[in-house]
Order: sequence, then C-alpha cells, then structure tokens
Amino acid sequence: MNLPHRPRRLRRTPALRRMLSETTLSPADFIAPLFIVHGNDISNPIASMPGVAQLSVDRAVAESSKIAALGIPAVLLFGLPATKDAVGQENFADDGIIQQAVRAIKAAVPELVVITDVCLCEYTDHGHCGVLDGEEILNDETLEILQRVAVSHAAAGADVVAPSGMMDSMVVAIRDALDGDGHEQVSILSYAVKYASGFYGPFRDAADGAPAFGDRRSHQMDTANVREAIREVLLDVDEGADMIMVKPALSYLDVIRQTREICSLPIVAYNVSGEYSMVKAAAVSGWLDERTVTMEILTSIKRAGADLIITYHAADACRWLAEN
Repeated sequence: MNLPHRPRRLRRTPALRRMLSETTLSPADFIAPLFIVHGNDISNPIASMPGVAQLSVDRAVAESSKIAALGIPAVLLFGLPATKDAVGQENFADDGIIQQAVRAIKAAVPELVVITDVCLCEYTDHGHCGVLDGEEILNDETLEILQRVAVSHAAAGADVVAPSGMMDSMVVAIRDALDGDGHEQVSILSYAVKYASGFYGPFRDAADGAPAFGDRRSHQMDTANVREAIREVLLDVDEGADMIMVKPALSYLDVIRQTREICSLPIVAYNVSGEYSMVKAAAVSGWLDERTVTMEILTSIKRAGADLIITYHAADACRWLAEN
C-alpha cells in the first residue's frame, strides 16, 4: 500500500523524538518559591503541600544554594511575620523577615535572582490584600503601603519586586517609588493577570494568608474572563512593568497564549499550590505517575507561551531533566 504521509517516521526512535521536540524545558525556565519564617534551624512541613516547608532564614539560604546549583536562576520569597496588624508594618520594616532573607541569600548566593512578593495579605491581621475601611479595600491608600514595601525590599537587595495584590495602578506607583529612592535598576514582575481561583487553598496554609472574612473577588479577576486579562496586561505594560505574570497557569493556558500574542515582555506563569498538591495527592494514591504528569504540565505551560514558570516542582523537575 502506498501511504505518502507517514508522520510516525519522525517518532520512530528516542533520538528522533528528542531532535524534533518543538518545546523543551531546562532549569533556566524555573523560579522556585520559598516561604520564610522567623527563628533558626526551622523547617516546618506544609501538610497540604508535601515536599514544601516553611523555612527559617538560615535554612532558606541553604536551600537557595541547592537551587542555584541545580541551574535554577531565581527564587520567589514569601514572608510570614512575627506579628500582624491592620496595615502589615513588618512588611516594610528594615528587620522584617523578607528583608533579612534577601540580605542573607544575596550574601551567600549572589548569582541567584531574588524576587520578593509585594502584597499585604500575609502581614495583616485581617488577611486582605489592602488597607481596609470597614470591609472595603481602599485602593489608593494601599498603593502607599505597596510603595514602602517595594522600596524596603529593594534597599535590602531584591533584584525584582512582584506586586501581587491586583490593585489598580500598582505598577506605576511602585515604579515611581523605586525610581524616586534610587532603585531604577530593580525590576517589576507584575501579577497582571491573577484570577480569583480555587487553586490557591494550599498556599494560604503555607503563607498563613487566608482572609478573615469575605473573599478577594473585588480585585482578583473573574475566572470566566479573558478580554479583561488582556486589558490588565496592556495597562501594566503601559505603567512600566518589566515582566508580566499569569496566575494560575494550568487552567489558564489560553490566557497565557493570548498574552504571548499581544505582549513582547517576558511572561511568567505561576504553577500554583493547588496544581502542585493535586498532582502530589494523586501520585501518593497511585493514580498517576508524578514525574510524567509534572513534566507534561510544565511543558504545556511553556508551550502555551510562558518564558518562565514559578513552580514548587522546580527542584524535582531539574533532577528529572538531568536523568533524561
């Protein structure tokens, strides 16, 4: 039988498949998140995120060294304060937990890019992402706090600040504050597209940042919307963002793709806690192979258009890539 089209010819051997792979992953594609707590020699496992722990600064430094040795270029830091209050004062304190961690990591692993989360939720006693008037989040008053946080992180040595609260005009406000304080070189990774997702549950355990009442739908995006996402991206680009984030990743591959098509800036996708934990849970139950599924998910995120992927599987993925 004469069959002129035989696509299987190019899938016949592992060498052919490797040679013709359209999307490839490498350690340089990953950013590793870390949760930092006060104290010494502390590693508190997070029950809902197997393999992830809250780390004291000394442990975070050791983990950062391992991360850099794997070829991962960056860490993203989230802090758990000693005390919380209405505006989250430790968030912008010189001796705050993130400020301590940034200084220590940059001193020990200077080649590692240190990115800091800039938001209020982990630091406030109400758990919301902004300053409150009753139960209403005040956008412009919150911007003033975010400016102080970003400048404080930059002064400690952060390479990149990442505002995640989805406040209007947060990028331009932070850019103005950084430039005004002499931190023109510090980049902004904007959580431009952050959906009000059910996939954040384990993270709220890890960061102790669940809201005390209500939800975050007044500022995080409706999961049904994509045109709104494009508007948010274009606004943040215009305000001076250096990189753009889409969060979550797995359920929003179409949003990553559309963002890639209209934006020339680097695009970062966050493979969030719920996406990580559901793979872990299914693997523990024997329902799927963790390595195979994780690499498939990470490849799909890059294939959709992401330049970088924030993932709790970063270290494991690097080891699996090295074994191929």
